[in-house]
Amino acid sequence: MKRQLLWLFILLGYQLRAQTPLIPAHDPVMIQQNGTYYMFCTGPGIAVWTSKDRQHWQPQKPVFATAPAWAVKAIPGFKNHIWAPDISFANGQYSLFYSVSAFGKNTSAIGLATNKTLDPTSPDFKWVDHGLVVQSVPGRDMWNAIDPNLVRDAAGTPWLTFGSFWDGIKLVQLRPDLTGPAEPQQWRTIAHRPRDPKLNDSLPGDGAIEAPFIFKKGKYYYLFTSFDYCCRGPQSTYKMMVGRAEDVRGPYLDRTGARLDQGGGTLVLEGDKNWNGVGHNAVATFDGTDYLIFHGYDAADRGRSKLRLEPLRWDAAGWPVVSAK
Repeated sequence: MKRQLLWLFILLGYQLRAQTPLIPAHDPVMIQQNGTYYMFCTGPGIAVWTSKDRQHWQPQKPVFATAPAWAVKAIPGFKNHIWAPDISFANGQYSLFYSVSAFGKNTSAIGLATNKTLDPTSPDFKWVDHGLVVQSVPGRDMWNAIDPNLVRDAAGTPWLTFGSFWDGIKLVQLRPDLTGPAEPQQWRTIAHRPRDPKLNDSLPGDGAIEAPFIFKKGKYYYLFTSFDYCCRGPQSTYKMMVGRAEDVRGPYLDRTGARLDQGGGTLVLEGDKNWNGVGHNAVATFDGTDYLIFHGYDAADRGRSKLRLEPLRWDAAGWPVVSAK
């Protein structure tokens, strides 16, 4: 009887665990086209996966078979390992922002590729690379041009948010064609964590914040960011935080009223005994339900990074809540 109960608990645990698609992913974003879900994430040439049900996934060819020439020129030693893509659709076009960088340095840049369709079997399928959009230069910039996310305000104006460590999360208005900042250029800091002023400007510092994503819900723009440290397997301490504003430019406030550009932030989800750390999220709406899309470091698999997808609900005060398995 005890053995039967043990197997029942094991089976139940497996079933609960299997509700999350355990495929390798880092910095995932997701979009749907004609009944197919497309997931883009960090990887050689930008990794691409497809699914019909968000449970069973198939790998596809990467966006870039070879490294973009502009990125090789901009980032010494770059070998086509592309970080943190962002996918969106507007005006008949899919826009894919992506970042290239030297790890631990703000020798970084954000590029843009576009496509008329995501279906590789379509005669219209072709990724067109538009090259450099934003670049950070050590010694010149106290911000890092990685982790891009495109958001449009109520008037349809495009804004790009991005950033990792240094002086925090930035926001800049883009030109209508998305290929560069609008003029005159205005760079805003919309989230920030305290940084030791004694540290050299060339170092990332100890203000661990990155991976912004802005999602419009009702009258608010919700700014999600990730605090603490990714990419350390079982030692990862990643967690997701949020604030909101009625203007895309901010200021973004947390549940207590603290400003995110002054170190504030409300916890959305953190690691537990099953997931060492969780973060770098996107938010998407499928069939009327909002979903939190992110990666977690799987404690049952030596802290390897896996795709996580959880329904996102909103409490009575309008704050996002996720009940993770």
